[in-house]
Amino acid sequence: MRIKATKRKQGIGTEVKDATYVEAARWGKHRGWRYVLGLVIILFAWLVVGSGASVLVAFTLGGQADPSVLGIVEYYLFVMASFLFFLAGILLTVSLVHRRHPRTLVTAQERIDWHRVGHGFVAWFVPYCLIGGLGQYLFYPDTFSFNSDLATFALFVPLALALTAIQITAEELFFRGYIVQGASLIWSNRVFLAIASAVIFTLPHLLNPEAIAGGWLTILSNYFLVPGLLWTVVSLIDGTTELAIGVHFANNIG
Repeated sequence: MRIKATKRKQGIGTEVKDATYVEAARWGKHRGWRYVLGLVIILFAWLVVGSGASVLVAFTLGGQADPSVLGIVEYYLFVMASFLFFLAGILLTVSLVHRRHPRTLVTAQERIDWHRVGHGFVAWFVPYCLIGGLGQYLFYPDTFSFNSDLATFALFVPLALALTAIQITAEELFFRGYIVQGASLIWSNRVFLAIASAVIFTLPHLLNPEAIAGGWLTILSNYFLVPGLLWTVVSLIDGTTELAIGVHFANNIG
């Protein structure tokens, strides 16, 4: 086993060859109270500061705090505003509270393997989005509509891709990174870690319109099992969240 310590601006990162990202939970400062403090900081940044930012977006774009008056693009910006602060809270917590590189929420290696992120993206996008979308178009063409406003579409697509990347990065770093690592200090059993992450991932999605409309079957299939449980199991087996990041991005833009 090879151990390499590298000093960085954000603390000391330790790379252990063949170590998993879960094992990185014990690098840096990892006492229990630090994880409790970290959760407080992250949730405050996401739910309080981020919600305030969303309200500000609603006021700026719609003239009032009620997001129901916003158009599709404006409402998307309203929803995504909080994820900027969610991600910032995670990065600051890992860097300042735990004194380790935020990269360790993804991998225990010296750098993230973006090729593997791409593999995860392709593995999900091709069967789920391309083939599934084509099948839906062939059998249910009435469910599709085409936007003739190409100028607006051309401006929205890059913005949507960037904000979606921020959203899925924040969710992966938190639910499959920080939560799994923190839970591993309690019990490193993989079944426990997978279920804990899946349950916590499902909770904030209970208020999604599709979850409310679809009921418990939708919640179980669309949030708890996939992506909650399945993607966590893949990450635990793989030893990184690289594949899950790629899959999550493909799922959200599909």
